[in-house]
Amino acid sequence: MAVEVQKPGKTYFDGASHCEGAGTGVIFVTSQEEILPYSFTLTQCFSNNVAEYQVLILGLEMAVDMKELHLQVFGDSEFVINQLLGSYEIKEPELRHYHDYAQKLNRWLGDVYLQHVPR
Repeated sequence: MAVEVQKPGKTYFDGASHCEGAGTGVIFVTSQEEILPYSFTLTQCFSNNVAEYQVLILGLEMAVDMKELHLQVFGDSEFVINQLLGSYEIKEPELRHYHDYAQKLNRWLGDVYLQHVPR
């Protein structure tokens, strides 16, 4: 009897901030290979790192809602990915709650693979 191995879901995230606001985008690819693109405009002025964390969290929340227990996460923010992997220290207090919440979502998901992808 063959055991069916479920493909992992994938999420790609990117955020950007400037003086007039912030924009974010996430593409979620389900384990059934359905592509779900989303973009968001953030009305407050945030740092690029906050915008990156916010869009990452949106993608993780989508995965939790869809019960995707195996997830590959790809983002161009080397800073955010390495903070989540524990390679970079969190020095900015404003980033601590974003980091902690993202880690909580990762634990809910179980099997999460994080990778930085260059722009």
